[in-house]
Amino acid sequence: MAPFRAKQIIDWVYEKGVIDPAQMSNLAKRDREILTSEMTFESGDVLRHQLATDGTQKLLIQWRDFGAAPDSALSLPILGSSAEGDPTRQTECVMIPTEERKTACISSQVGCPVGCRFCASGMGGLDANLSAGRIVEQVWRLGRLPGVGRVSNVVFMGMGEPLSNFKNVTAAIRIITALWGLGISARKVTISTVGLPQAITRLAEEFDLPVTLALSLHAPNDFIRRKLIPWAEYTTIDDLLKACQKWFEKTGREVTLEYTLLRDVNDRPGHAEELAEIARSIRANINLIRYNEVSGTEFQRPRNTDVLEFQKILRAKNLNAHIRASRGRDIAAACGQLRHEASSA
Repeated sequence: MAPFRAKQIIDWVYEKGVIDPAQMSNLAKRDREILTSEMTFESGDVLRHQLATDGTQKLLIQWRDFGAAPDSALSLPILGSSAEGDPTRQTECVMIPTEERKTACISSQVGCPVGCRFCASGMGGLDANLSAGRIVEQVWRLGRLPGVGRVSNVVFMGMGEPLSNFKNVTAAIRIITALWGLGISARKVTISTVGLPQAITRLAEEFDLPVTLALSLHAPNDFIRRKLIPWAEYTTIDDLLKACQKWFEKTGREVTLEYTLLRDVNDRPGHAEELAEIARSIRANINLIRYNEVSGTEFQRPRNTDVLEFQKILRAKNLNAHIRASRGRDIAAACGQLRHEASSA
């Protein structure tokens, strides 16, 4: 196949949203036949598509042939019938629409190696890394859901720890941000990490990827953090802050501190005071997240009065602290919930 055909195919897939070779009318018949028989454009099947009352949409995707997961930028193919449900091959992605933006929340792994005690994603551990193509496919699919149109923002806040799948995640971001690809600005791509200091430093060296870094802190001190996050045994908050400071020095971009509030665990006024000291040590803003309950865990959603008081304490110290709106609660939109509920049913 002639090299210029690749540009034509890319245009059909990313610009026109067409993945059926039979519809690629400017390709020769023989080329369309070759594509149909030899190229995979989509490697997953949608097991569930749920629409929340607030407009949030969630997909549960079953991936095929994990032993031969394609890394191609064009791992985006024809919609097929759903296979037998196998939670070891399922991931979730979510479209979160607002008036200003259309945000795709995507997964980087099947399961998660971190095993945060309050999160559904890590129940059962890590099953596999997603290839770059399968990461891109999630954004591509979400952009073609009813009423969505063009995706404006991408957040790696679904299943998995993005920085432990570094190669595939950064490769996917290059496709997502390429003018020939999905054309989304790198500044509108956020990587959320539980905190791998060496990987954060490595990401800062990727100068062609001026993404936003979000640190999933979730605790105001090492003692509580190690109770909530098993991986916290291998690093300290101080180590993470040093890595984040290096990130800011190299990129000039602030870090977002993500803090999931758990009732009577990390949402007390004293915890807010401790968090304020952390946030004031680096250039950061704070995202406060109300916990979405997960069956099988001991944790509870915080009281609204406690959340507002927590934010008030932070803002009194001139910190930029926002409360993230809870979206899609009626469709289990928190990461890992739909997969967890489907496998438990």
